[in-house]
Amino acid sequence: MKGLAMKRINEIGWIEKDKPSCGPTDAIIRPLAIAPCTSDVHTVWEGAIGDRHDLILGHEAVGVVDEVGDQVKVFKKGDRVIVPAITPDWGSDAAQRGFSSQTNAPLGGWKFSNDKDGSMAEYFHVNEADFNLAYLPDEMTPEDACMMVDMWSTGFMGAENANIPLGGNVAVLGIGAVGLSAILGAKLQGAARIFAVGTRPVSVKVAKEYGATDIISYKDGDTGEQIKAATNGEGVDAVIVAGGGPDILIDAVNCARPGSVVSNINYFGAGDTLPIPRVAWGFGMADIDIHTGLCPGGRTRMEQLTALALTGRGDPGKLITHRFEGLENLEEALLLMKDKPKDLIKPVVIIDD
Repeated sequence: MKGLAMKRINEIGWIEKDKPSCGPTDAIIRPLAIAPCTSDVHTVWEGAIGDRHDLILGHEAVGVVDEVGDQVKVFKKGDRVIVPAITPDWGSDAAQRGFSSQTNAPLGGWKFSNDKDGSMAEYFHVNEADFNLAYLPDEMTPEDACMMVDMWSTGFMGAENANIPLGGNVAVLGIGAVGLSAILGAKLQGAARIFAVGTRPVSVKVAKEYGATDIISYKDGDTGEQIKAATNGEGVDAVIVAGGGPDILIDAVNCARPGSVVSNINYFGAGDTLPIPRVAWGFGMADIDIHTGLCPGGRTRMEQLTALALTGRGDPGKLITHRFEGLENLEEALLLMKDKPKDLIKPVVIIDD
């Protein structure tokens, strides 16, 4: 089979590999829709997880079951399925303790394009299929579902981890696809004012549609000062960090009021340390907690997100700005994600069934 791979740091290309083999509890999937992610950009062009050679990229996909192991009970060949970006080992100690995304190692549930080949190929492998796949409903398009496997799941986790009080104020720093999903998640969690920090018109439009009440432009001055001014000097009850470089944590703590939570869902792809403002953090004693997490995966998570979409709680398709047809256009879509033109939120590649 062919796949789009990281050949080495700063280089991608098409390669040929054997079709993956299927273990007794596993499945082999043929993709119907694939979405490149900023994480792929960090992996290739920042070397965020170290050098990889001929590693097939991609972790956002929806597809058709091509093969299942003899112990798989729920799914069969021909089923259309949603594949979460994170596919934990559900029998591990971390999963038993409630941290399924961290199974067997920090970030261990992130397997695709990390420690095994990803989904940007003619076929890809899914471990523990009965627990890591979900049915794709007939009334949902593959490309819309593809926006849930990482973007919605990660963004909603940002809101879930932020401990948002009913009627509380929230700031979302960064309004790419993950940040926009966090805005919707904050709305569903019961937030009142939601400050969306970003400038791209295409993202601002969706931010308002997803529930943002205030738009803050970092071009108009210090983000923390603007949000403090808008909240009578108090700051917000929760901050969700969904983009930016290391210094974004300075803005986050500067926005936060005592007793709040800074919920980080940003992938810091470079550098050895991250800064926290000492005084704004109350010299470490301001009751401002920093909560981190990796996108939840698994079948139940995907079923929950699907239910939200099908009942009209949100439209994942609003995140898609660019559509491509055919596996051969994956490279163009990934480079688009790298270059991030002003009219981009997310590209998706649709593959014939």
